[in-house]
Amino acid sequence: MRALLLVDHGSRRGEANAVLVQVADIIRRQSDFSVVHYAHMEIAEPTIAQGFNACVADGACEVIVHPYFLAPGSHYNEDIPRLVAEAAANHPGVRWTITEPLGIHHKLCEVVLERAEAAIERAAGPRARRP
Repeated sequence: MRALLLVDHGSRRGEANAVLVQVADIIRRQSDFSVVHYAHMEIAEPTIAQGFNACVADGACEVIVHPYFLAPGSHYNEDIPRLVAEAAANHPGVRWTITEPLGIHHKLCEVVLERAEAAIERAAGPRARRP
């Protein structure tokens, strides 16, 4: 069985960490992955090791790790691979791979444009009603 482990940076702010929980819930409902967990690279729990362990505890023999990051910076290139390898070392025989980060994708650009249009509408709304 394959599991998907979503990884973000992690924050001291609970509302920031809650975003990844919501993303995991949406992906769980919209995908064929029977196991979807999330983890934070640092600062907050669950850690990558805890998230990887949860995937294996739920029956995963393969863990697909998705860095929920926009760009392939040092966390993507160095920290996450190291932390995933350390977590996987406790589970011999469990395969794992790391996807590319979100990066440049037309769907992300569509979201940016939707957000910009919504902001324009919000800003214009009350002013448009003034005489």
